[in-house]
Amino acid sequence: MPDSPSAFRPIAARALSLACAAVAVLSGCTVPFVTDTTRMDPAVFARETAPNFYVPPYADPPSNQPPPMPGAIPQKRQLYPSNFHQTYGLPISNPVHRMMYDVTRDDGHTLPAIPYSRIDPRFLRQEVSYATSEAPGTIVVDTQAHYLYLVEPDGKAMRYGVGLGKAGFAWSGRGVIQRKAKWPRWTPPDDMVARQPDLRQFAAAEGGANPGLNNPLGARALYIFQNGKDTLYRVHGTPDWQSVGKATSSGCVRMLNQDVIDLFDRVPSGTPIVVI
Repeated sequence: MPDSPSAFRPIAARALSLACAAVAVLSGCTVPFVTDTTRMDPAVFARETAPNFYVPPYADPPSNQPPPMPGAIPQKRQLYPSNFHQTYGLPISNPVHRMMYDVTRDDGHTLPAIPYSRIDPRFLRQEVSYATSEAPGTIVVDTQAHYLYLVEPDGKAMRYGVGLGKAGFAWSGRGVIQRKAKWPRWTPPDDMVARQPDLRQFAAAEGGANPGLNNPLGARALYIFQNGKDTLYRVHGTPDWQSVGKATSSGCVRMLNQDVIDLFDRVPSGTPIVVI
């Protein structure tokens, strides 16, 4: 039985944390749906929306050290080894990136912080020099480098890292962003359902998969049209931050959720897009 008030503090802190989490879940709001059919990676979607999908809590590694002596002052737990950040060749802290990729509350949803120190720094949002003949305001997707550029005046561009389509699913050409959506729904197209029948439940659901943290379209979607027709390809967010910089999707242009929100706010409907 604890014999001092300080012994109750960890228990009280844990109870407060659980209460705050419950309030956050109960305070979520619904979002009017817009049916969307787009080409996504069904494997990622199935994994992230599975009933048992969760992030396991942190657990201390096993130790061969003897238990502390009675009355000893507990040591502060080290969450990461001293060489954690050096493993990725990155500085321990970057205030600008921490601000960009911190926890984001948006339209009743809470996006978790992105572990930017585990992402190649060239795929993080940054303004760069960029020589192009495209007019300012144009989106240019470089499929070789896995970059998306938003062209700015005076030879500059805002550059974002993106995930792109795997072999056989890539799309290229000129188009226009004809529609924009916050927290969109997703409906798999017929050819995708034919390849993976277990997606039929999402195709049959009214409005498709619910918007939210596990939706493959993420926090925002920019709909690419060509010659007035929907290409079924999108620039969109993703809950799978590890896919940025890789070729894993079914043709869409994936962005970190915090980055797609930034891009969404910068470009209007009618923005030209070039995928090269």
